[in-house]
Amino acid sequence: MKKCLLALSLALPLAMQPAYAKTDIAETKLIANAAERGNAGAQVLLALLYVDGNDGYRKDDKQAAYWLGKAARRHNAYAQAMLGDFYAHGRGVSKDLKQSLYWRTQAADRGNAQAQLKLGEMYLHAVGTERDYKQAAHWLDKAADQGVPEAQHLLAKLYRAGLGVPQDLQRGNDWLERAAAQGHTDSIKLLNFLMELGRDSSMVYHQQGDELKKLANNGDVEAQYQLALRYETGAWGVLQDNKQALYWFDKAAQTGHAGAIASLVHIYEKGLAGIKPDPIKAAYWRARLPPQELEHEITP
Repeated sequence: MKKCLLALSLALPLAMQPAYAKTDIAETKLIANAAERGNAGAQVLLALLYVDGNDGYRKDDKQAAYWLGKAARRHNAYAQAMLGDFYAHGRGVSKDLKQSLYWRTQAADRGNAQAQLKLGEMYLHAVGTERDYKQAAHWLDKAADQGVPEAQHLLAKLYRAGLGVPQDLQRGNDWLERAAAQGHTDSIKLLNFLMELGRDSSMVYHQQGDELKKLANNGDVEAQYQLALRYETGAWGVLQDNKQALYWFDKAAQTGHAGAIASLVHIYEKGLAGIKPDPIKAAYWRARLPPQELEHEITP
């Protein structure tokens, strides 16, 4: 049975399969011979032997990259995706993000879900290419359709922000729910956060950075709080700036915004946002927490 499975792996294009299982000497010789004779599946198997150092093969990333390159040029999608990873990290080859982009594109075009995810991330974060939200959404959508939870999460955020796709909060929620159903932690957290915000706050949360600043400057307390959160983390089109974060938390807190007050308590108790712990200020703001919030207060 074992030899039948090995023969099948050599005869068919290699997909994601358990290639790390131990093989005997005769089988490794068979793999090596088939690889030398141009079998793409065997070339990937041989590369994986070099990756893991299995069955008498020492770990050798250069040899792994060599055989992945052979298989990749024979249009093996798994090899193309893995070679893209090697180039991205400089593993067995010189780091080359353009080559990584090229091989991930080749694999993504052939339906490799992980390559589609990583290609989408490259366009999203401007890694090895210019930032292109439309391309990011295109590839993340393909990976999301194949059930990749990280792709579903990122695509949800694009839909909610209207980046690369028309803004569609409901569609964004749908993708978040799909990712959360697979146990994706960030999606679960974001869904819970949005539920706590409520409908009106959620609409403010998904404003673009410049729009949010205008609302905050016009006295919108929720916008001031959301802007402070973005300045604190550098998220969603706002550059990280601790001074601005503290300024807007304070502005919102002065009008009694519970979230802003709780944030200041946390910041002053822990010494966050580039400042030293300040128990006096922490106590000042803790005393101003609404009674219903005290039981939920963040403690040291």
